[in-house]
Amino acid sequence: MSVSGKVAICPGSYDPVTNGHLDIISRASGVFDRVIVGVVNQPVRKQKTLYTSEERKAFIEQAAADHGLGNISVEIFSNLLVEFAREQGAGVVIKGLRAISDFEYEFEMNQLNRMLAPDIESMYIFASARYSFLSSTGVKEMATFGGDVSELVPPAVASSLTDRISRDSEG
Repeated sequence: MSVSGKVAICPGSYDPVTNGHLDIISRASGVFDRVIVGVVNQPVRKQKTLYTSEERKAFIEQAAADHGLGNISVEIFSNLLVEFAREQGAGVVIKGLRAISDFEYEFEMNQLNRMLAPDIESMYIFASARYSFLSSTGVKEMATFGGDVSELVPPAVASSLTDRISRDSEG
């Protein structure tokens, strides 16, 4: 498949997807003809995910449909990001940036990806101010201690999260 600048990949673990993720995905969908949300099957930087890749995919698909994002598709991948982008015909990788710590990590990843695939461009969308603090890890921690996360994640995630965390802590 040929690489296109009109197709972009938004990769991540999305464990779980947050409204901050959806903000980045939605904004990318306004710029590109097609946006593929790439759900990392088993993230390298995380020990174990709370949700399976299929569950994470379903949450994103439902949220994209709820937001009327018709040019979004969701795919699970287990290979190098640039290989996945090529398989999907994407010429651009979109990442969200919240803070300096995000920049440092993404800068390193960008350099490695450019070395492997100079034909695939990386673009960054700064988090909206209302989501600049938001992370999946923070959401899971809030839910663990009984905090209300309904304003931070899609409704399906909010209803699932408390149950999943309490069930996992019992097991």
